[in-house]
Amino acid sequence: MKNLMKSLLLGATLLAAPHAMAKEITEPFREGYIASLKGKTVAFLPGAMAMDLAIGWLGALKSELEPQGVNIIVRDPNFSVQAGAQAFTQLLAEKPDVIVVHNPDVTTYAKLIKQAEAQGILIVQVNMSSLTPSTAYVGVDWVEMGAIQAQHVVDACGGKGKIAIVQGDLTAAASAYTMSGINAVLANNAGIEVVSNQSAGWQSDKAKSITQTVLKQHPDLCGVIGFWDNMDTGTAAAVDEAGLRDQVYVATSGGGETRAACDMVSSGAYDLNVVYNVPNQGANLASTIKYLLSAGIKPGQISGQMYTTLTPVTSANAGDEGVCWTMKQ
Repeated sequence: MKNLMKSLLLGATLLAAPHAMAKEITEPFREGYIASLKGKTVAFLPGAMAMDLAIGWLGALKSELEPQGVNIIVRDPNFSVQAGAQAFTQLLAEKPDVIVVHNPDVTTYAKLIKQAEAQGILIVQVNMSSLTPSTAYVGVDWVEMGAIQAQHVVDACGGKGKIAIVQGDLTAAASAYTMSGINAVLANNAGIEVVSNQSAGWQSDKAKSITQTVLKQHPDLCGVIGFWDNMDTGTAAAVDEAGLRDQVYVATSGGGETRAACDMVSSGAYDLNVVYNVPNQGANLASTIKYLLSAGIKPGQISGQMYTTLTPVTSANAGDEGVCWTMKQ
């Protein structure tokens, strides 16, 4: 009986201990974190909501921030630079806590970004930066992007031959900085001749027209470097219609949506698509915003970058799970 009583008393003590400790220890950060996000407003200014990139980023922002009590508002300029500038100006008057902005080029929003942060609005630039720095940039290291694409094309051409480059908007970060990476690689490969370097303005029909002309002038072309997979559907179509799919190595880049990325590589239309995974970028965006708000960061206190991991997608890995994502996801 004495041993039984001791066992019962010991068990009761052990059961009571966690409850006693729970009352004595308070989680020190939770309440402040919840309060720092609840009721805040994050505005999203994409290039256009018609893009898979914007859809993916917004989906991530909503799933990560709305459950924390953050209000998400969207201003869609639908590829109009003028409408984007007007929307940005209107947001300055509305004074959201954070503006996530996808710059159309390196200059258009520069003064507005500076003005917003001067008014106390945190600016997070996504994927294409302005010349004006802000509290945070989340997106691609475009110099690295250009270097990866160029090296793949150089290798495919055996170190010598003619290549063409199809840029987007020449004043966009994704064009200007990608060219820096390409030029760095080509500087060490004198056997590669760039026979065409033109802008298609992110439009697939222009990319197709440019590539058709280049192929007529240079039927011995060995490679094309394109700057966006949605645009480069036109590039791939021109190569295919010329019957040169086996000869011309087509390299592009994009956000990793299955149809535009992995499916096009699997079909042979693209030989390389360097993917910056949009769901991961969206998660990085949301995490950056959570940190900035919970830490009480004010505009001007910091300026940082979070570069996205790049995945070269070829026929070897295009079918692997998790390399690309779908709109349904």
